Amino acid sequence: MERPARLCGLWALLLCAGGGGGGGAAPTDTQPPVTNLSVSVENLCTVIWTWDPPEGASPNCTLRYFSHFDNKQDKKIAPETHRSKEVPLNERICLQVGSQCSTNESDNPSILVEKCTPPPEGDPESAVTELQCVWHNLSYMKCTWLPGRKTSPDTNYTLYYWHSSLGKILQCEDIYREGQHIGCSFALTNLKDSSFEQHSVQIVVKDNAGKIRPSFNIVPLTSHVKPDPPHIKRLFFQNGNLYVQWTNPQNFYSRCLSYQVEVNNSQTETSDIFYVEEAKCQNSEFEGNLEGTICFMVPGVLPDTLNTVRIRVRTNKLCYEDDKLWSNWSQAMSIGENTDPTFYVSMLLATPVIVAGAIIVLLLYLKRLKIIIFPPIPDPGKIFKEMFGDQNDDTLFKLHPQCGARTHNPEIKSRTCYQLSQPGAPRFLFKLQ
Repeated sequence: MERPARLCGLWALLLCAGGGGGGGAAPTDTQPPVTNLSVSVENLCTVIWTWDPPEGASPNCTLRYFSHFDNKQDKKIAPETHRSKEVPLNERICLQVGSQCSTNESDNPSILVEKCTPPPEGDPESAVTELQCVWHNLSYMKCTWLPGRKTSPDTNYTLYYWHSSLGKILQCEDIYREGQHIGCSFALTNLKDSSFEQHSVQIVVKDNAGKIRPSFNIVPLTSHVKPDPPHIKRLFFQNGNLYVQWTNPQNFYSRCLSYQVEVNNSQTETSDIFYVEEAKCQNSEFEGNLEGTICFMVPGVLPDTLNTVRIRVRTNKLCYEDDKLWSNWSQAMSIGENTDPTFYVSMLLATPVIVAGAIIVLLLYLKRLKIIIFPPIPDPGKIFKEMFGDQNDDTLFKLHPQCGARTHNPEIKSRTCYQLSQPGAPRFLFKLQ
């Protein structure tokens, strides 16, 4: 009797072990796939996938749903039977969903079921290009784009936008052209709360005739922010340093901005640029500063020359994701000795006139100046001729018709008689020949 009792106890133990193992393994078995997976689009770029639990799932399984997008991006395990994502619909977006019994990613999910958004309609080369949007001073958004390659020049574009503070999709009315670019601006100030880190603006550009392919864009409100230029309030010198005081553009906190101060010196004709992350001045002049006023000390500036100051700002990564969009430069303000340029302008205009007049005078009196500078050397022969006359000058004599004798002297070959041509001088002269 002892041996059968032991066998019965061992058999019972095996049955219990087998039953316990089967009950614990059931939830880890592969579950059936989800059913009725569908996709829809809300607003402009909000894609929503929904599905039903699998049929025939194990009753001991606490269902979780494993999902990811193309190329296994954005993996997620959650109990919800839906998933949404903001994504530009410029191409097809697919989601794959499977069911499993645990939150462990290493567990094998069910067969994955895939559902994709329909691709945009139209020729891809007809869609607009370089669609970009900038949020100016947290007040309005400006979007610009270029026409597509296969687009008619007379295409009438329409821009629609939506964000979480709007109850419906709105159309941008202010469409304009800037050269080859086309743009549109719309107000963007009213958000549900001051914290807009999770907000974005959905954009689509198309034509009402449906001849071009729509182009989508999603603009996070933490990027592509361009502030307005600051306003310089005051400049002054103290202890060899230049102090600059300005006010920030509206809608921005000082801690969310970085600065760039440019100082132009008239004497050195150079520009010094200072990058400022935290603008503070340890100076008694600013102890009673108004709220919102910023100060910066520029060292080594010459006070006896004209100095011109400009400032621009940009957002920093303490509050925003983008820190590359600088504002325009502020209006310039100058300090120092401002030399009157009238004298220099007058001299600049008068100098060519004076030079031209001097050249004319030199040309007119060149001969006289030459005589004064280089006087001529007297000719002795000419002086003797003037004193004693020229015996060879026949113009002073006239051949007399009755005086034409020849001499028989062999030393004198011939002579001719001449009478002075001057009246009152009947004298005869002989010219040897």
